[in-house]
Amino acid sequence: MTKPSFSRLLLAIAILTAGRDFACAQVTATISGKVEDASGAAVGGAIVAVKNVETGATRTVMTDEMGNYRALSLPVGSHDVRAEKPGFRAAVRTGINLAVGQEAVVNLKLEVGELTQEVTVSLETPLVDTTTASVAGLVGEREVKDLPLNGRSFDNLITLNPGAINYTYKSPGTVTSQGNTFSVAGRRPLENLFLMNGIEYTGSSQLSITPGGVSGNLLGIDAVREFNVLTGTYSAEYGKRAGAQVTVVTQSGTNQFRGSVFEFLRNSALDARNFFDQGAIAPFRRNQFGASAGGPVKKDRVFLFGNYEGFRHRLGISSPSVVPDQEARQGRLPNPATGAYATVPNLRPEMLNYMQLWPQPNGPEIMVPATPPGTGLVPSGTAYSYNTPKQSINENFGTAKGDYIARDQDSFSVSYTADDGNNLSPLADPLFGNYISLRSQVATIRETHIFSPRVLNAFSAGFSRAGFALDSFAFAPYPSSLSFVSGQGPGGIVIGGGTTTTGAAAITSPGPNNAAGAQNHRNLFTSTDGVQISRGIHQISVGAWFQKMQDNENTASRRLGVANFASLTTFLQGTTTTFQVVPKPTELGFRSWFGAWYAEDSMKLRRNLTVRAGIRQEFTNGWNEKFGRASNYIADANGVLLTDPRVGTSAFTDNNARWLFGPRVALAWDPFGNGKTAIRAGFGVYYTLIDNLAFLLNSLPPYNGSVTFTGQLSSFLPITPGVQPPPACGSSLGRVPAPCSTFAPQGIEASAKTPATNEWNLTIEQQVGSNMALRIGYVGSFGYHGLLSIDRNTIPAEICSNAAGCAVDNTGATRVPQGTKFIPLLPMPPQPATSARPNPYLGAGFFWLTAGNSSYNALQVEMLRRLSRRLQFRGNYTWAKNLDMNSALTIAQAQNQPQMVMDRNDLHRDWGPSALTPASQASISAHYEFPFDAPGRLGKLIGGWQVNSITTLLSGFPFTPQIGANRSGDGNTRNPDRPDVNPLF
Repeated sequence: MTKPSFSRLLLAIAILTAGRDFACAQVTATISGKVEDASGAAVGGAIVAVKNVETGATRTVMTDEMGNYRALSLPVGSHDVRAEKPGFRAAVRTGINLAVGQEAVVNLKLEVGELTQEVTVSLETPLVDTTTASVAGLVGEREVKDLPLNGRSFDNLITLNPGAINYTYKSPGTVTSQGNTFSVAGRRPLENLFLMNGIEYTGSSQLSITPGGVSGNLLGIDAVREFNVLTGTYSAEYGKRAGAQVTVVTQSGTNQFRGSVFEFLRNSALDARNFFDQGAIAPFRRNQFGASAGGPVKKDRVFLFGNYEGFRHRLGISSPSVVPDQEARQGRLPNPATGAYATVPNLRPEMLNYMQLWPQPNGPEIMVPATPPGTGLVPSGTAYSYNTPKQSINENFGTAKGDYIARDQDSFSVSYTADDGNNLSPLADPLFGNYISLRSQVATIRETHIFSPRVLNAFSAGFSRAGFALDSFAFAPYPSSLSFVSGQGPGGIVIGGGTTTTGAAAITSPGPNNAAGAQNHRNLFTSTDGVQISRGIHQISVGAWFQKMQDNENTASRRLGVANFASLTTFLQGTTTTFQVVPKPTELGFRSWFGAWYAEDSMKLRRNLTVRAGIRQEFTNGWNEKFGRASNYIADANGVLLTDPRVGTSAFTDNNARWLFGPRVALAWDPFGNGKTAIRAGFGVYYTLIDNLAFLLNSLPPYNGSVTFTGQLSSFLPITPGVQPPPACGSSLGRVPAPCSTFAPQGIEASAKTPATNEWNLTIEQQVGSNMALRIGYVGSFGYHGLLSIDRNTIPAEICSNAAGCAVDNTGATRVPQGTKFIPLLPMPPQPATSARPNPYLGAGFFWLTAGNSSYNALQVEMLRRLSRRLQFRGNYTWAKNLDMNSALTIAQAQNQPQMVMDRNDLHRDWGPSALTPASQASISAHYEFPFDAPGRLGKLIGGWQVNSITTLLSGFPFTPQIGANRSGDGNTRNPDRPDVNPLF
């Protein structure tokens, strides 16, 4: 499609959206059913009135000639249904409690009699939904309010659903918002989408974009009515991401005034001593407090609700650090064979000044095996330092919602939610800390217009913003001589081992966070609109979604400089393996448009069979920088990176996200027609639109280039801020000499595809008794065009063809057998190099390719008991096998696996169990009300007590053993190499 024609498509969708002819993501529910007379004959032309008990709002529809009716877009909560027709007594069903996204079936029988007479029956909401084909897990109001949650973070209730795992991993110093992250049905956390009253609720993280405050919690339990987690084969009105769609519906005011006041306190009074506590127990105090209130402004017409929650947290963190011992601080290290201390050869005295960046040792010396092994233990030159630095978190959350029922045909709803906080947390080096501030906001407006009892239009618009800022500070002043960049604070130091390159435990990296000064502001402007038409057996939904994204980022890391050393010995000698710095951090402004249209028909082919068929097309105009400063390293025809990045408006050379068609089909069948059994099946194609590239493209020249030096630290210090030094490399041998400055290339595949997933499921649900339901299902998916992290500039491997084996290095001491893939190590000059990086004028790289595959298959079992005889519970078990090539995309997500694939020329070598999914998982939640009943004041004192619990059991996450060195010799600095019992690898 040409650019002008694509622009016309965007304009057409915008015009259609403005005309309000489409449907939007559900924050409502539906009641449908059939009206019959006493003989079972259909009653056409009956008037069915659905009344919201809480607000008095009434929706009126008429049955068709087959006696069927459907009331669309109803608010969640308690409803009554009344059917009447002249010549019959009115029939009333009460106590129908609707949940978000639910379609409740309410059938009514009319008996011959006077219209003024009525037959009222109290009806509980059916346990088994026989008309909805999606795989979903509802978390109701009682569970949200009553189940115990540490920190009152209601998103933790997502794990009450089968196949949902909390995969939160916080890597200190990463540039990310603080919310929890979840893997649902094997999908990556970044593939989930959170909706607040139908509008995307975004976080500021460049990775998962999950909402959450600086406390690490998603606050606002008292403001949440309920939320629904759609986990697979959901309808065509949902999109943008292929993972779970988490729909949150906030509370509304009703015709009754209601409110609450609360205070929760946690402290260290009953805490046990931490293993690393050397003195008193680390102090801890947390206060969570707030209030909510709601009620009518005008009865049956105007309602308001508001909620505030405060979070105050003070914690002493037991922080053991590995630091140079007192001898090392004088430039003396132990002999690895005898343990005798001696001054390091070629000691650089100026390096001793950097010892100020570590806290003083106050714990035991760390002992390591002597060389050769088996001859005892010797000192490592490092010791423990035990400290209790203080963490301080302040967060404020608030939400307000107003509802206006203008008349029977029109209703309006507006809401605003804000979360504002700051977090002061010490780093692994307790002499330094992070100061994080985060503010997120969501504003929504929704209008529902009923053109006729069978045609309904709903329009939503909203604004979502998340602003994140990170600063780093020292708890004490330091001399300017310790700075790598002129005029800035101290930089970072990374030491690989102890006294030798294969020595002791890793030494704690001293210094501040090198992303200090990073800022990220993400704005989303969203509109959705749609019409639902009920005609005979058909419920037709046609809709459009449109979103404009603004992402203003200044998140380049290493702006203070990071010096990497192979060992404590090379540190004292001032010899770096690499020194990386971004001397010219620049804010970039990325812009994107996203859009979609869809059409779907839910057909009730038989009274007990509903079939849904739909199509969704999504599109985007790519990833663009406002001022034409989008840099991206691209490769030539041979796959070798070009030395200079491509700079332009877009990071892509091709936009492959213009025609993304996703068919969706599903069915729900009640085989016995009694409303107690449901068989569901479905298939759909889902896409994850790429909207998280800012951090990846924010470390590239000429605006944010990360320059890499090697050699003596003093030879390239100090760095002048604001000046981007060019590479200064060259060699006739194809090998870059040291010292030399090179850029560290980053980017995304210039012709990237859009990650896609084919999903399918088969589920059987059966009501057991009057209060329990059992669900057994098979859920599967296959992902393709998935994002992979890779270094595109590693040294290529060779296959040994020599029958006598091949020498790995120029000494011949290490050899590999014939047929083995290996990488000859680079000899030292003046001998010629036998291998080098494909582009020797660039350093180690970090890229995303859309070449990944994944496969998920799971058995899911769930048992649900609604509240009866004081007991309510929900339990589920998932047995899953999830395979992929690269579960994590960055170090911040690489909890139990390398963040990169190992071999860029053989990606399937990394195919195996996903780090996201344990083989077995189970969760059980329960609510029990004690039978302490008594009349009068005694009843008020002892009544109302209850106990609630959540239990989660996991078999353990798959993991890949990692090593801290590039033992393959391919030059990948992010250590994807695997250990091996074979020393030849």
